[in-house]
Amino acid sequence: MTRVVRYRFVDYGEPFEPAPDTLVLDVGMKTVPGIIDHHQPDAEAECAASLAAKYPNLILDHLAPPPGAEVKPVTIVTHRLPDFDALAAIYISLKVLETGGVDDGLKRLAAYTKLVDSALLPKTVDLASTPYGLLRAMFAGSRKTEEENNRDRVTEGLKFMRALHARANLGLDLVEDERLLAGIDRYDRARQKVRGDYGTYASDLVRAKRFAVELPEARGSGRRPVDGLVVANARSFLFKEWAHRDREHPPLGDGFSFIVAAFGDGGCSLGVDPSKGLNLRGLGRRIDAREREKRAAGGLPAGAPWYDGNCPLFDFRIIASPRGGTALTIAEIMDEVLAYGHGRFANTKGG
Repeated sequence: MTRVVRYRFVDYGEPFEPAPDTLVLDVGMKTVPGIIDHHQPDAEAECAASLAAKYPNLILDHLAPPPGAEVKPVTIVTHRLPDFDALAAIYISLKVLETGGVDDGLKRLAAYTKLVDSALLPKTVDLASTPYGLLRAMFAGSRKTEEENNRDRVTEGLKFMRALHARANLGLDLVEDERLLAGIDRYDRARQKVRGDYGTYASDLVRAKRFAVELPEARGSGRRPVDGLVVANARSFLFKEWAHRDREHPPLGDGFSFIVAAFGDGGCSLGVDPSKGLNLRGLGRRIDAREREKRAAGGLPAGAPWYDGNCPLFDFRIIASPRGGTALTIAEIMDEVLAYGHGRFANTKGG
């Protein structure tokens, strides 16, 4: 079924209710016909793309017109600056509308996207030889407006997903295969960009501050020590991935497992390597409480809360500042991090 498709981009975490001729993906805070999201506490341990492939009826039942009825345009709503999961969810949904089902290639694309969105790509995988790294490279460093970037990401992202789907249907490995998209200029350029990004990570590491904390086990009552980094405005677009793989610089020799990243727009994110079996349960609430105290003391609007990673796929492993940024300084955030993790800063900076 061919339909005119329009796109709308909203803030992360925006709640929605089902609406006619509208499909909401990777936002909405629920999984019902017309809305496919996984960020809510009662969601399944899936990403938006894997939910779309698992439950195509959520798309078809909501958007399929009655027999003989006019086929109306469909509006797809997703978050601003759509990422791998959002783009894969869009592509899978459009294929479901076109074909009425989910083929093996879509299932394999969905499974790979879930691996990406849960940050569980094996550390042995060459980032320049996996679709996740290539797509990140293609979007990195753009100086266009956000509106232009939103449109470009959908246009380029759907081409990319179409290529992956075709190769998945041929039985090719999506996790790591340099030949997967070889010989296509824009993907070859992206591959070289990924390989050059490690040098940028090394430069960022010199500016970053090291710290050590003890984090709670996700399945148990104990705590284990990890090495962490706090960095402002990292230029490496794969900073987190390189840091998790780093065996040379962390004192424990097992990667910088906890990354605190501040951004120029006032945003901040915190995340722990999911392969460690640890989480940040309770830290998001702690930072949010300090945020509200500072805003109240300064006469600032309360604003939206910090996101604490409370969904089955993330299991409290990520924390993100509210829409519009945080009123807290990075020093104030790190006060809470170190108090939570019984931690300390290292005596020297990274590098």
